[in-house]
Amino acid sequence: MRNWKFNHIDFSTYPGYKGKDLGVFWSPEKTTVKIWAPTANIVELRLYKDGVRGDAYYKTNLQKKEDGIWATVLTGDYDGKFYTFRVNDGEWLDEVPGIYARCVGANGLRGMIYNPNSTNPENWVYDNGPRFKSFTDAVIYETHVRDFSIAENSGITYKGKFLGFTEEGTKSPEGLKTGLDHLKELGITHVHLLPVNDFVTVDEEKPLEKYNWGYDPMHYSALEGSYATDAYDGRKRILEFKQLVKALHRNGIGVILDVVFNHTYYAKESVFNQVVPGYFYRQKDDGSFANASGCGNELASEREMVRKYIIDTLRYWVEEFHVDGFRFDLMGIHDIKTMQDIRVALNEIDKGLFVYGEGWAADQSPMPEELRAVKRNTSELKGIASFNDDFRDALKGNHGDKKSKGFVSGLGLREEGVKFGITAAVHHPDVNYGYIDSVHSAWAVEPDQCINYVSCHDNYTLWDKLKQSLPKAGNEELRKRVKLAAALVLTSQGVPLLHAGVDFCRTKGGNGNSYKSPDSVNQIDWSRKNEFIDVFEYFQKLIQLRKNHPAFRLPQAELIRRDLRFCAEYKIGVVSYCLDGSAVNDSWKKMFLLFNGNTETAELPLPEGQFKVVVNANTIDEDGLEVVEAFVSVDPISFKMLVQAEKG
Repeated sequence: MRNWKFNHIDFSTYPGYKGKDLGVFWSPEKTTVKIWAPTANIVELRLYKDGVRGDAYYKTNLQKKEDGIWATVLTGDYDGKFYTFRVNDGEWLDEVPGIYARCVGANGLRGMIYNPNSTNPENWVYDNGPRFKSFTDAVIYETHVRDFSIAENSGITYKGKFLGFTEEGTKSPEGLKTGLDHLKELGITHVHLLPVNDFVTVDEEKPLEKYNWGYDPMHYSALEGSYATDAYDGRKRILEFKQLVKALHRNGIGVILDVVFNHTYYAKESVFNQVVPGYFYRQKDDGSFANASGCGNELASEREMVRKYIIDTLRYWVEEFHVDGFRFDLMGIHDIKTMQDIRVALNEIDKGLFVYGEGWAADQSPMPEELRAVKRNTSELKGIASFNDDFRDALKGNHGDKKSKGFVSGLGLREEGVKFGITAAVHHPDVNYGYIDSVHSAWAVEPDQCINYVSCHDNYTLWDKLKQSLPKAGNEELRKRVKLAAALVLTSQGVPLLHAGVDFCRTKGGNGNSYKSPDSVNQIDWSRKNEFIDVFEYFQKLIQLRKNHPAFRLPQAELIRRDLRFCAEYKIGVVSYCLDGSAVNDSWKKMFLLFNGNTETAELPLPEGQFKVVVNANTIDEDGLEVVEAFVSVDPISFKMLVQAEKG
């Protein structure tokens, strides 16, 4: 019986390898095979004609090389054949496709040898995504491949598939735009996709029988087959995902991938442990698997070949699939040095690639927090952003407590937490950090290190959270609160992220953890766009306002400290500030923004001069709605924005 405790092993003594040729690579004349397995005595390669069933038609042993490498060359054309490895390190481990499998058959059981050129859409070489001077110019829309199109009312043919993102002209039963056309109409700049790499818990041969978000990784470089039209031919999923990327890029929208390098679904049975037992995982003092992920294990990112594997994988997604960035699930589990090296490696390809993540872990790790990529260490993570959960909770209350409230649900004394988000979590002299429940100092150095959001796939949707914390509120009141949250997220400094469907009050029926709930819970109900069209149009115009005015996208913390000042008298339940757009050549030089979370009208004095109202509770008009001076009234539960009128 194998001992799955590793406190007797010093993994730092394992040899490293610096080559970029690990994996299985096809050419018409030969296929080269190379894996890293430093503890192996024998490495057997098996070839199959089918990706799921049948016996191996050919077996051969790899030859041992230096630095823990095992390799062989198969002479001839093996395009379309499948393979696995078996490692013997004193006893035989399970048959797996290896950790560098890039193309797999159904359910990832066997790797597939393939001609990568056959997976490229037409004119793929000319494909590229949007790039900005600063990441603060982005507006991110987080969605799940299946949720996006699976509903009957999506009007999309390829429901739940990669190809669902490529369809144009799709409409809801009410005649409103859905899918790709909806993204264009809304005006977002990037789609953030929940994991698209091969995960375990959806049977690709029966993809509609189960649902999962995909945070249960199996293969990191291969795509999930349940999102493809053919799960058996791994080439199809590659081609179809590239078609997704190309369609979004063609419409000026970038693609960000959610990556889950903090843990694997399987522990003992994982691909990693069946090639190099124990090496890829952190251990507790007793040698058992550490569990900062809360999922049974955590990857040891600080080890040389784990770090190399992560960087190799990210480079592959950029170079092969032209993706525009990565969101790291539980980034706070990874060591700082690995995240720094990731940023350096991606910069070598393209400095415009976006990197952000969750600056926390789910449980205790044996690696000390001061060495990990948690929020409080953001100063050491140049060019990497963290989610601002402090702003999220200040806006709507504690994420896990359905009854708790925040600023947009009418709870007073949350103003400093809201100001913390408005200033993109950078130090600002007007923020009193002692009055913020969740944090007591700034953690971002620059605004592009802060992802501002009010909801995401985790926990309750914004609509459901508001409904549960305000059980007596009617739909009209809840709409106002959603609009107020939208205004705060989309006018604040930093990088805004929107949960798909928040723009038309998405609901999951009060489900606060829908990671494996059915489509009836998770699907985007496109008919709600018609029901909440006023909310959608408010989001749409706020995004356009943000794009039109660089003052909402200040690229440096020093500009935020100088040109954004909380200039009005303090009132409980009200946040207001002055914004100067001169330094970034904004057409609006003097702006005054007011957010009223109370159920009563707020009256505030204005700076000297006349001011043009450009935003109120329901309308956004840059030409102006009215002119006011001396005092301004802000309706209950609403946002109002004024611009100093030009002298004429």
